[in-house]
Amino acid sequence: MTRQNMPQDWPPLLIDPLDDKPRDECGVFGVYGLQDAAPLTVLGLHGLQHRGQEACGIASYDGKRFHSERHMGLVSDNFSDMDMATRLPGDAAIGHVRYSTQGETALRNVQPLYADLKSGGFAVAHNGNLTNARALRAQLVSDGAIFQSTSDTEVVLQLVAKSRRTHLVYRFIDALKKIEGAYALVALTNKKLIGARDPYGIRPLVLGRLAGAPVLASETCALDMIGAKFERNIEPGEVVVITKDGVQSYHPFAKVRPRPCVFEFVYFSRPDSIVDGKSVYEVRKRMGKRLAIEHPADVDVIVPVPDSGVPAALGMAQEANIPFELGIIRNHYVGRTFIQPSQSVRDMGVRLKHAANPAVLAGKRVMLVDDSIVRGTTSLKIVRMVREAGATEVHFRSASPQIRYPDFYGIDMPNADHLLAAKRSLEEMKKMLEVDSLGFLSVDGLYWAMGEERRQTDAPAYADHYFTGDYPTRLTDYEQHNADKAKQLSLLSEVA
Repeated sequence: MTRQNMPQDWPPLLIDPLDDKPRDECGVFGVYGLQDAAPLTVLGLHGLQHRGQEACGIASYDGKRFHSERHMGLVSDNFSDMDMATRLPGDAAIGHVRYSTQGETALRNVQPLYADLKSGGFAVAHNGNLTNARALRAQLVSDGAIFQSTSDTEVVLQLVAKSRRTHLVYRFIDALKKIEGAYALVALTNKKLIGARDPYGIRPLVLGRLAGAPVLASETCALDMIGAKFERNIEPGEVVVITKDGVQSYHPFAKVRPRPCVFEFVYFSRPDSIVDGKSVYEVRKRMGKRLAIEHPADVDVIVPVPDSGVPAALGMAQEANIPFELGIIRNHYVGRTFIQPSQSVRDMGVRLKHAANPAVLAGKRVMLVDDSIVRGTTSLKIVRMVREAGATEVHFRSASPQIRYPDFYGIDMPNADHLLAAKRSLEEMKKMLEVDSLGFLSVDGLYWAMGEERRQTDAPAYADHYFTGDYPTRLTDYEQHNADKAKQLSLLSEVA
């Protein structure tokens, strides 16, 4: 899909006043054929906690019945005790960590979602976002479906239940053929663990093994957490069905050029993960190296905005031969739910997460390096904090290109009106951030860091729509939203 008039009021804006980073998506995990599957899933979810801190859940099967727990909050706050094998028994389990991008923040939306189907119990967990979920939901409701949540994941469950195919695997595939957008899914039945990745491979999913038993996870770091060995990536458009007889692979979709999400490398994935065969850490260092080439500056010290800006800052410091220093110290003990009681306290909120280190900053020309700039609100507060600590100059570099367009595939990125770079020139952004210079990695530079010579306009290798407006799939719900809005305006003008 090529760029078009991007939405000004879609999707709804969710702002944490302490953090204007793009919201973490979700993480999924599944294990089959191992005793104490639930405790292993807890460990796997710990490894994926960076992908979602709002809620977590686990579903297990013990050979006779399903067990499920879903909670608001962190994995450690809800699954930290030692009786998981009693609470969630069985040798098969799936788990989920969540940050909501579709659906309200409520326990009813916490995954895995579960339903009793004709063929037996079915639990499903989803990372990503469906771009036609609203249209499908409206059709399902008109056909008599009753929804228990507002999550787009339940659309998948309802489609599986509604399918007329005989075998559950084909009912699952039948449902996948009706959905659009980005997804990495894990599902658990009384006989199978199923994994699926969307045809473009936008969301990641990997297969590993522990003591010969298959494990599915959003990232390799979750495999490392339980001591499992990475086996391979689930291919874009692939459905894997895991039973006691082994792993069976299905490829039900027509082949398209894969376009995995480049923001997995910019921000979302943990630095120690391997995503689609590439080290996230090394890619981020190369982003910094390219930044040093594209946007050099005469400075005394290079300082990362922790934690996500650290690898890029290291790469820049090594390329530019400028000292790398921790001029900003991050407080890791501030939760996302902290509520600021007044505007004056909100204005100081950034200091709850970041503190300046005057010993590094005072009297220095400072280069700040961050992974990305979304709204710019936190960036401005950090710049002011660095100046107050005594920096004589403050320069800012973003290890990603300018974010001009919102996301529809599972990243809670704000609408265009709230994106710093959507409608502003570089000089305007520089003035807004109160910096002496400002630079963004070029799109071609990002592709270079990913190991590509440059971005191929006619066949880009990654989903990079946040920078280019080139969306890989249809945006059915958004298009319908625009059409409905245009119709309403037309009716209003006729009345006037």
